[in-house]
Amino acid sequence: MISVDEALERILGNAGPLGTESVSVRRCTGRIPSGDLRAKRTQPPHDVSAMDGYAVKGDEALMYNELAVIGEAPAGRPFPGRVGTGQCVRIFTGGILPDGTDHVIIQEDTERHENRLTITARQSPPEHIRKTGIDFRTGDILVGADTQLTAVQAGLLAAAGRSEIQVICRPKVAVFANGDELSEVENPSATGTISSTPVTLCQWVQDWGGEPDYMGISRDNLQSLADVIEQAGKADIIVPLGGASVGDHDCVKTAFEQAGYGNVFSKIAIKPGKPAWFGYLNGTPILGLPGNPASGLVCAQVFLKPLIKKLGGQQADPLPFDHIPAARDIDPNGSRAVFHRGFTNEAGQAVLHPEQDSSLLGTFAKSDILVFQPGEHSGYAARDLVPVLRLG
Repeated sequence: MISVDEALERILGNAGPLGTESVSVRRCTGRIPSGDLRAKRTQPPHDVSAMDGYAVKGDEALMYNELAVIGEAPAGRPFPGRVGTGQCVRIFTGGILPDGTDHVIIQEDTERHENRLTITARQSPPEHIRKTGIDFRTGDILVGADTQLTAVQAGLLAAAGRSEIQVICRPKVAVFANGDELSEVENPSATGTISSTPVTLCQWVQDWGGEPDYMGISRDNLQSLADVIEQAGKADIIVPLGGASVGDHDCVKTAFEQAGYGNVFSKIAIKPGKPAWFGYLNGTPILGLPGNPASGLVCAQVFLKPLIKKLGGQQADPLPFDHIPAARDIDPNGSRAVFHRGFTNEAGQAVLHPEQDSSLLGTFAKSDILVFQPGEHSGYAARDLVPVLRLG
């Protein structure tokens, strides 16, 4: 068995961002740009009014001064001429400041009679103007490479004239389960087990920035496995679930070996999840996860999640531990590192579930953290800070 750290090093060591593709700015949220994204235009492109009022020359914005109103400048319809001495233009929020003006008097500070305007309050020019480029200018970097785009950033890029965004391709992740005892939830067997882990796993893959492709259930024979392996051949990661332990009917790795698989490691000193394995088939990473639900899902969080993120261009710590106090003592453990399923109580402390059997999905569903304990650890005392991986 190899350690968790060594397994991560081998899984991630040859992983790098995939190719790039162009996506609409309307559908870029969550994607990773392949390079810095710069503005294609200046915002605002002109000096514009921040208020409804009157555009005037600043040196004529004097209390009780009278000006002639010679036109108006609504947003989107600039005043076509130039404002001269003793003149002003009615302007609205977003309207382009007319030539010859450098101040906006808000309409509450004026009295108007037909086309004559009287200023009724003291002014401090220049005011109420959004200057050209106050938001950004052509060529400004708006979003850096390796940044997961948010909805607000998508709007920013749209405002800057970016209709298409060049992004890192999302890893395509082929997932299949193995076992004669398994059935699909749509057609459950009366004597077998419903294959539930792929339901969670495929939704996690999507949350982590990948594109899941569920390949169904392979049976415990080499031909069935060969068929699924062939169908999964175009994926960027292949994730078989189960069939990799030491039982007489565990033949998943044999099927991959017959297809040309090269093994990197076969077991990890982790609990739950010791039977997890990893290698390559024609350059495609194969991450085999245990069939027991908790084992497979723990290994997915620890090993699959960082692999998807790295292939998808996200640079992140593969084990982003937080540290919170333990609610109670945690006993010493054996040679394998343990990821205990647990939850955070109202005091912000880590509480371990009393039942940690690797077959229990219900316990996992009640968990929001995995509490990490290195191998051969002497245990934690209550209120000790413990490393946790947050779920969700």
